[in-house]
Amino acid sequence: MLVARLRAGDEEAFALVLDAWSARMVRLAMSFVSTRDSAEEVVQETWLAVIRGIDRFEGRSALKTWVYRILVNTAKARGVREHRTVPFTSLLPEDEEPTVDPSRFQSSSEPHPGHWTSAGKPPPWQTPEGEALRGEARAVITAALADLPARLRTVITLRDVEGYGSEEVCSLLEISPGNQRVLLHRARAAVRARLEEYFTGAQPPALRAAPEAGGT
Repeated sequence: MLVARLRAGDEEAFALVLDAWSARMVRLAMSFVSTRDSAEEVVQETWLAVIRGIDRFEGRSALKTWVYRILVNTAKARGVREHRTVPFTSLLPEDEEPTVDPSRFQSSSEPHPGHWTSAGKPPPWQTPEGEALRGEARAVITAALADLPARLRTVITLRDVEGYGSEEVCSLLEISPGNQRVLLHRARAAVRARLEEYFTGAQPPALRAAPEAGGT
């Protein structure tokens, strides 16, 4: 068992989890602090706290969740010292703004209010073929995540990259389920918009502007 090995001071077990988790921990810590150097220091402090506190780990949550909770608390404290706080607990005015241009939906006077218009409906995505295009798509996602405000990036990273459930994310970040849903929705909408732009542009011209049947 991993926890038992860590409690026994098994250096190989510690090296395994450190190698497997540290890179993502740095990316998460960067949502709270001002520089990558600070984020790396947060991760180092987290691992030291894990080593010192592993005997007190009660197993009421997964080991990784426990480690990430230490990480988030350490990063928050560092962010406060750096005067870079992330206001997860309350929604900001921009969180009330629509995530998709309202003109893409039918109005109340049209047959299906709130549904996509024919022009606004997202186009079907063509699956990129070949490693080069797959790499491009991954790069688009990475860039989209990097461009998100810190609050949104943190929530979508925990939910869609790390795979945590909504209750776990609420517990880690100490936010309400409603706030978590809003932040996640806005983050996913922003990433999807970037992917929509990429996939539309990645299609061959014949697919982007195919003539209608019977056209010349």
